[in-house]
Amino acid sequence: MKSSKKTKVIVAMSGGVDSSIAALLMKEKGYDCIGVFLKCWSPSKTFSGECQWKSERRFAQKICDKLDMPLITVDAEKEYRTYVIDEMFKDYQKGITPNPDVLCNEAVKFPFLLREAKKFHADYVVTGHFARIKKSKNKVYMYRAKDEFKDQSYFLYRLKEADLKKVLFPIGEYTKEQVRKIAKENGFLNHEKKSTVGICFIGKTNMKDFLKTKIKPKKGNILDTNGNIIGTHDGVYYYTIGQRLRPKIGLKIPKSTDNPKLMSKWYVAKKDIKKNILIVAPEGNKNLLKNSFEILEFHLITDSVPDFKKSISKKAKLVHARIRHVGELIPALISYDKKTKKTSLKLKKKLTGVSDGQAVIIYQGKKVLGGGVISESA
Repeated sequence: MKSSKKTKVIVAMSGGVDSSIAALLMKEKGYDCIGVFLKCWSPSKTFSGECQWKSERRFAQKICDKLDMPLITVDAEKEYRTYVIDEMFKDYQKGITPNPDVLCNEAVKFPFLLREAKKFHADYVVTGHFARIKKSKNKVYMYRAKDEFKDQSYFLYRLKEADLKKVLFPIGEYTKEQVRKIAKENGFLNHEKKSTVGICFIGKTNMKDFLKTKIKPKKGNILDTNGNIIGTHDGVYYYTIGQRLRPKIGLKIPKSTDNPKLMSKWYVAKKDIKKNILIVAPEGNKNLLKNSFEILEFHLITDSVPDFKKSISKKAKLVHARIRHVGELIPALISYDKKTKKTSLKLKKKLTGVSDGQAVIIYQGKKVLGGGVISESA
């Protein structure tokens, strides 16, 4: 990342500490910075969410004023609702588990930021993501962040190499603790501001309540893996594979369970959308554990791995995979069948909560190769 007073950059400003320090680091290197705040979600009568865009923008404005850089507000709410929220509801109605943050980065956040960069003749887009970009022989690669506990490469796997050539992640070489320390030393009021969790631009929320704004409750039965009715639910769409069912649901747990100690810990093993049935199993049950599945929409970030699919069609390749943000990195074998044109992954260990629709990210060392969507977990 070369320093140049003539280099203009667009900095995504969210009001949080990460984007604030990303802007500070760029200013300190002499870049001409323009802050961009994306307005993606307005509270409605049916649902508000934790993140209130006006208060977040005020935080962003204070930081920009302190750094003597302009802040532009861009309205992306229509696109966010269409490409992220509406798609999320559709997926839940199909019974799969989507990742709205992945959708947000691919369909809204980066397209809008890159558009603003072109509009203002900026050379780069800067964000406060914990990830790293490295160049080698005219190729650009994405790597996991220095801070493995805050790494966000999981949410960025749908970006293309052409995008990465125009993107900078300045805090990728820092830990979260270092970021907060820098913010405090520079008098940023948001140095202790909690990181946003939950849905991108909405924040922490009760997903069930959110889904109920568009998907009506529909009572159905909860079965154990032997087909016995052990309770009822208010809508199969509201539950995800691997989700623990709390006692308040009123499960009638069979006393014949193999391990009495696990009788209180039951999890969703399968969903039958057509019959509106949840099938559950106690912790440790084999029906909860999965280690092989097909990868749909398999995407390689960098064109530099053009021979990757060719190589895995000849012989399965050892990689590392992650099915959750900062989840365990699992050794896995990835293969491609030329006849069926299917990409498959077999994890070296079985995991709980492997669900259709989830994102799975493929790594080679710390390098992010790409990823796709889990399908037909078996």
